[in-house]
Amino acid sequence: MPEIAEVARIVHHLKKSLVGKTLSVVKAQDDANVFGKAGTSAAEFQKSLTGKKVLDAGQQGKYFWMIMSSPPHPVFHFGMTGWFHIRGEQTAYYRPKETDEEEVWPPKFWKFFLETDSEPKVEATFTDARRFARIRLVDCAAEDIRKTTPLKENGPDPVIDKDILTEEWLLEKMKKRHVPVKAFMLDQANISGIGNWVGDEIMYNAKLHPEQYTDTFSVDQIKQLHTSILYVCQTAVDHLADSSKFPEEWLFKHRWGKGKKDAATTLPNGAKLTFLTVGGRTSCVVPSIQKKTGPVAADVNGKVDDMENGADAGEGKKGGKAKGASKKRKAVLKEEEDEEEVDEKAATPAKKKRASASKKKDKTEKPAPPKKERAKKPKMEDSETTKSPPLPKKMSKKVKVEEEPVSGRRRSGRVTNGTV
Repeated sequence: MPEIAEVARIVHHLKKSLVGKTLSVVKAQDDANVFGKAGTSAAEFQKSLTGKKVLDAGQQGKYFWMIMSSPPHPVFHFGMTGWFHIRGEQTAYYRPKETDEEEVWPPKFWKFFLETDSEPKVEATFTDARRFARIRLVDCAAEDIRKTTPLKENGPDPVIDKDILTEEWLLEKMKKRHVPVKAFMLDQANISGIGNWVGDEIMYNAKLHPEQYTDTFSVDQIKQLHTSILYVCQTAVDHLADSSKFPEEWLFKHRWGKGKKDAATTLPNGAKLTFLTVGGRTSCVVPSIQKKTGPVAADVNGKVDDMENGADAGEGKKGGKAKGASKKRKAVLKEEEDEEEVDEKAATPAKKKRASASKKKDKTEKPAPPKKERAKKPKMEDSETTKSPPLPKKMSKKVKVEEEPVSGRRRSGRVTNGTV
């Protein structure tokens, strides 16, 4: 899932390629999830943006938006596999494999397509294979975008809101909660933009265990956590999520590929890597560095923040279920864990379909084993009904066996060394 740094990369490209230009062509494909669950439609989006000028672009955590020449303004959330493409620009935060094939435009799974009236014209598109992204329109002044839903429900951004996210603010927040510290950071209502890999990097840098409860850390530990939050987020954003430029000592360089044969199990210095599942999420931990200094949670009933799940803070946050996780939320968590195993690449549904079809084929090709017919029991004579059942092969040396009375008679036998 794109996190704070990946979103910052897209905002950078929007400012570079679209700001200052007028959108002459806007085409959108209706999607009941991407548009519908955010309270808008493809037709409304298309009508609202056509002919307008892009004045600026902004970000808060995992949300980003474009400021238009007049309201409404589009606000986006990538979900798990959403992405913004600009033709001719390398907007992806990983380097795709080189190929001789021509670029397909617009790409597969596109939700809307933009074209400017400038020369040369700029073409851009938004794609999402798994349809957890959200595209909405907010009808307010540009300066009020962060004061409207869903942004107002989200916490401060570690890069642009340093004046809010202070040591004192973090200390007060953590002491009021009793949840695993990583779950606390992933909750977008607390801090915007931190996802799974950023969360792991912060915990590793701070030398804290992700399962430990927030209210059990010392003041010094919380100060160190605050320093690590600002450092990791700022560094990742400064490099626009280009992992080749991340510091060599970062956990990010070694945490990927869990379950694969060639996956790293140790850091270059020999420290062991382990993977824990807390609240339905996989965490990469270095036990020799990240010591437990207080009570920890083995699991948190699968409850994770709405935004980290790929859900939306504006979708049913109020009036929803207060405890536990719905079936839909659990499904999204599983999807996201699968996403992380791909090492920064969006998995395609086609692969899953082929795997599913293969499993079905295997099942159909294997005939069911023939049913074993039970041997018919011979009719027993009256005299046989009183016989004792066969004894098991292994028995204790002395076992007394008593039979139920039959026809008013009582028989008993003693078993010694396997004989009666």
